[in-house]
Amino acid sequence: MANLKLKPPTFKWKPFSDKQVQVLTWWMTESPHHDKDAIICDGSVRAGKTVAMSFSFIVWATETFHSEQFGLAGKTIGALRRNVVGSLKRMLASRGYQIHDNKTENVLTISRGLVSNQFFLFGGKDERSQDLIQGITLAGMFFDEVALMPKSFVDQATARCSIDGAKLWFNCNPGGPYHWFKVEWLNQLQKQNALHIHFTMEDNLSLSERVRERYRRRYTGIFYDRFIRGLWVMAEGVIFSKFEDAIHKKARDWFPAKFDRKFICIDYGANNPTAFLKYGVLGNIYYELDEYYHNIRRKGEKTNGEYADDLEAFLDGDEYAIFIDPSAKAFIIELQKRGIANIRAAVNTVLDGIQTVSNRFQRNELYICADNTNSLMELVSYVWDEKAAQRGEDKPIKQNDHTCDARRYGIHTDYLLQRVKQRKKDREERSDHDVGWV
Repeated sequence: MANLKLKPPTFKWKPFSDKQVQVLTWWMTESPHHDKDAIICDGSVRAGKTVAMSFSFIVWATETFHSEQFGLAGKTIGALRRNVVGSLKRMLASRGYQIHDNKTENVLTISRGLVSNQFFLFGGKDERSQDLIQGITLAGMFFDEVALMPKSFVDQATARCSIDGAKLWFNCNPGGPYHWFKVEWLNQLQKQNALHIHFTMEDNLSLSERVRERYRRRYTGIFYDRFIRGLWVMAEGVIFSKFEDAIHKKARDWFPAKFDRKFICIDYGANNPTAFLKYGVLGNIYYELDEYYHNIRRKGEKTNGEYADDLEAFLDGDEYAIFIDPSAKAFIIELQKRGIANIRAAVNTVLDGIQTVSNRFQRNELYICADNTNSLMELVSYVWDEKAAQRGEDKPIKQNDHTCDARRYGIHTDYLLQRVKQRKKDREERSDHDVGWV
């Protein structure tokens, strides 16, 4: 069995929609758009943008150039490989392309017949990412989820495309109306000499109506407007608008006695309140059982040791996973010194975490104990920062947000951990019947 490995699944082609066909052909000489320098595809999730764009990008490069260098970028190289490269390699192999993937250098060499080009993989997650792409000369660049990348990286990458005939390919789900990419590219299509194609889920013919409806139920608020309707709308108002006091606030004796797993999530404040929240999870339902809240402005400062004493009392001799604010390094060290087990720095991706918590309220999968007064008070006053939105940023106002941050740390981190476990289980189940000899 040591010489066995999983066969990569073959790519199953589906009929293309009219917009996907336009993406596949816009660069061809018979197209009225062939002289454009860039294509931008935005819109809803699961709209078929990435499949059509990535395949068309490679076909264009192969038909137009030989022995040139190109770039493909995602928010991170890991995300790019998961979301683009895996399916792209299967698509190309099914059409007779040869692909050599140098995973050490993150370079794909893609050939067909006598034509061969190199495609470098880049991650554009922060301002430092621009340094990774300096100095290279490219004949074209593909950006997956460009709205998640900093302007500095995209500017640097587009500046590297100096080969005559180079073209730029952008796809994304929308952000706010003042997002830098909306302002500088979508609002200036003529100046950028760019073609814009807006996608919805109806443009992906491989999706059934049942699947589309499942995605519609998944999002709420601005996430629904952006990811389902595909609109560049501003984040404004109360963040957890789907929270309803009559539905999601429950008396203590309403909660179950046993759970599949339990965790405590912590937002640590050196100069602000510190919050611990105690959670039980049963099936897909999250139950917020208890809270600890210390406001230093009202009750005075505490040392890390005193907070650790309070946490041990909060644990009450029971076993919990502990998801903690990743910036609270000194407090984490204090807990580790005491031998408190199962401590994990929480995932702190704000928008993703807010979306995960919003989904739980939307699906009635999150309930809060009526005794958790600080948690409930902050929940209904947790609002988007409109001034930040006007600068093109999506973030909450940093006031009365401590239990909301703790909840986001805990539920989103737990959700991601369970998703990883499920994917591992799915792979193991597939291995029972999808194995080939090396």
